[in-house]
Amino acid sequence: MLEDRVRLPLLRSKITTAEEAASLIHDGMTVGTSGFGAAGDCKVVPRALAARAREGLRINLMTGASGGYDSDGVLAEAKAIRRRMPYQSDKTLRNQINAGEVMFFDLHLSEMAEQLRDGYLGPVDVAIIEAVAVTEAGIVPTMSVGNSAVFASLAKQVIVEINLDMPLTLEGLHDVYAPGPRAHRLPIPLTATEQRVGLPYIPVDLEKIAAIVITRKGDSPNQIQPPDAETMQIAGHLSEFFANEVRVGRLPPSLQPLQAGVGSIANAVLHGLVDSGYRGLRMYSEVLQDSAIELLDAGCVDFACASALMLSAPYQARFFDDIERYRSRILLRPQEISNHPEIIRRLGVIAVNTALECDIYGNVNSTHVCGTHMMNGLGGSGDYARNAYLSVFVTKSLAKGGDISSIVPMVSHVDHVGQDVDVLVTEHGLADLRGLAPRERAQQIITNCADPLYRDALRDYVTRAGTRGGHTPHLLESAFAWHTSYQQHGNMREALKLDLF
Repeated sequence: MLEDRVRLPLLRSKITTAEEAASLIHDGMTVGTSGFGAAGDCKVVPRALAARAREGLRINLMTGASGGYDSDGVLAEAKAIRRRMPYQSDKTLRNQINAGEVMFFDLHLSEMAEQLRDGYLGPVDVAIIEAVAVTEAGIVPTMSVGNSAVFASLAKQVIVEINLDMPLTLEGLHDVYAPGPRAHRLPIPLTATEQRVGLPYIPVDLEKIAAIVITRKGDSPNQIQPPDAETMQIAGHLSEFFANEVRVGRLPPSLQPLQAGVGSIANAVLHGLVDSGYRGLRMYSEVLQDSAIELLDAGCVDFACASALMLSAPYQARFFDDIERYRSRILLRPQEISNHPEIIRRLGVIAVNTALECDIYGNVNSTHVCGTHMMNGLGGSGDYARNAYLSVFVTKSLAKGGDISSIVPMVSHVDHVGQDVDVLVTEHGLADLRGLAPRERAQQIITNCADPLYRDALRDYVTRAGTRGGHTPHLLESAFAWHTSYQQHGNMREALKLDLF
């Protein structure tokens, strides 16, 4: 009943259509929307905005992370986005970014709320937030918190999408906390994954709520690939590494709180822990994917918190069918808290993120194909990698059937410097890089992680570069020969035939 969803009679007069709500947004405005991936993203007002793109309307769009098709996709197809931040994963939008048609600002997810409050990113004209309810105190979000709290706080006007397909039992799943102003800020009082420090709703000046739109549409299911032989090998190497760390006393038997980045490989790696024998695990992450539900149900994980629940269709159904039980073991927080360096460092998080490519000295590229073309964005991997107790990057050693080596002489773009990378894992093995000089790192990475197809060429590169000396030896004239070969011939193997080193 609407009385349960919009609890103030005064606000029920604000219920309107998506088209009427979208009419509050004008060309050139900055719009902040809920959503972290397709979790909790807005469903109908962005479509109404897209329909107005033929009038010349273009907006600056901010979200938590990426948006689902209902937001990023429809707006990109309508060419309604002028500027986008801080992360995206839609193919149409990606193509527009790489064509220079959309200006994309890629930044650490933990920093966006801070920069908004400090005024660096300009004013937020309108916030659009999906909710299960609006109470006397504020907005109860759905499957994510993301940046919704800071958008609601700073926006001049707020549009709320009440999603009747989202159960009211989601109320109580959230823990919304905002740090105080910088310069004299007190520590964030969070010392355990399961600890509540905030509110179960997003506080908002109710007078700013300009429109309420009723929707009935679930989140787009996360299109995640199931574990395969290679990702299970990666999981096996990592599980064996953890077991050894426990044996030598560097990790407790329940490990440290776990973080896993967005994507099929990181998700599959956590799936591999289901049969590892670990118990009492905790998760402190930016997003919980299918693997988190699997680990909770298997009794491996006691508690998990993040900024979003981004699940495939079967796992969405499993979550909603038993939501009361999950609600006692899961918390969703604003991303400035889930990704906050202070908390990551304090809790001693083990971070597992995915690399697009890694070089022989441990530098990681997470974002740019051949150094120029944006994939999705940095996301929260930098927040975790720099501050983690243990920073792990995983990748398959090959891509596109072997045409691309994920282990290269020099990454074409650097997102994570070698000093932030402790462990690198592929299906071939694991390289523990802690305490190693660059030349030692190269030997570990080539021997343990590179595919045999490219391994000898990498060794030859290191040998030749080493004869020239240097703390981090390179052949600058041929360091990107493999990337050049890929651009010219569609594969890196051509470089091996031409002996470009």
